[in-house]
Amino acid sequence: MLFNSLTFVVFFALVLAGFWTLKSWNARKNLLLVASYVFYGAWNPPFALLLFLSSYVDFLLGLRMAKTPQGSGSRRGWLLVSLVVNLGMLGFFKYGTFFLENLQWLLAQAGVVYQPPTMDIVLPVGISFYTFQSLTYTLDVYRGTLQPTRSLRDFAFFVAFFPQLVAGPIVRAADFLPQCEAPAPLRPGRMAWGLFLMTLGLFQKVVLADTLLAGASETVFGHRGPLVPLDAWAGVIAFSGQIFFDFSGYSTCAIGAALCLGFSLVDNFRFPYAAIGFSDFWRRWHISLSSLLRDYVYIPLGGNRKGMARASINVLIVMFVGGLWHGAAWTFVAWGVLHGVYLVIE
Repeated sequence: MLFNSLTFVVFFALVLAGFWTLKSWNARKNLLLVASYVFYGAWNPPFALLLFLSSYVDFLLGLRMAKTPQGSGSRRGWLLVSLVVNLGMLGFFKYGTFFLENLQWLLAQAGVVYQPPTMDIVLPVGISFYTFQSLTYTLDVYRGTLQPTRSLRDFAFFVAFFPQLVAGPIVRAADFLPQCEAPAPLRPGRMAWGLFLMTLGLFQKVVLADTLLAGASETVFGHRGPLVPLDAWAGVIAFSGQIFFDFSGYSTCAIGAALCLGFSLVDNFRFPYAAIGFSDFWRRWHISLSSLLRDYVYIPLGGNRKGMARASINVLIVMFVGGLWHGAAWTFVAWGVLHGVYLVIE
């Protein structure tokens, strides 16, 4: 169910009408939880069970960790279970085929003929986003910076909240769960801003990305022969605009839809092409992901506290992870490593 589809317009209108009609906060949350699972199940119903399984496991693990003292082996063990379950599911569905193909290639270089089984793995929509989201909860509970929620409904709602479930922005448990405790006042002005942001996001996605820029981008990058410099530059600029307006438009729609329902989501883009360097770019582009990688990967690795050489290695590791997160292909890995190199040089 895409934001730029008539199905979503009808779906969102019904959800919005029900949300504003209900007076009880619990009833509103129940409505949004059901709506979120209907939204996700519309892509592929069995994957809604996978979404709930991931949520239920981390909910239980959060309660378990809260009952064990800081620094204990049991606490680390429960965190390890969360990491294995979440990253295991992400690895299987998103990287399973990629791993088998590369294993087959490596064995072939050694003269071993190996034919991997045909798995036909279907990638669950948004699994990269909700996996990282759920992990922010268990990691923060483990650190002691977040008290675990006692409500399975609130936690399942946090993971499955439909406006940002498919393409972000990635929301942290510490930012979203407090908003579930008490309702935000329903103000017409907030609704107006939310609808404006949704309209702006759809304009970016439908008019600019899909209509104005997609044709030039696809023509140039799909051309098999040589190109004159003007055409090459036109294609690069068109593609740069296309990926920005596509992604930013979807994030803006998500922020606007959440605002209509009384929830605040983080900004995900802040004029990234106005950046004056690569580090500045990553403070402006896909902010929810870059800040998450900084706080949960870069800083735990030591950040820049252990000298320039170690900081450079940490940057390369983070950007490698960021590249691989975007897609299961060596092109994404190369893109991430290149950005890591640029950041180290800068």
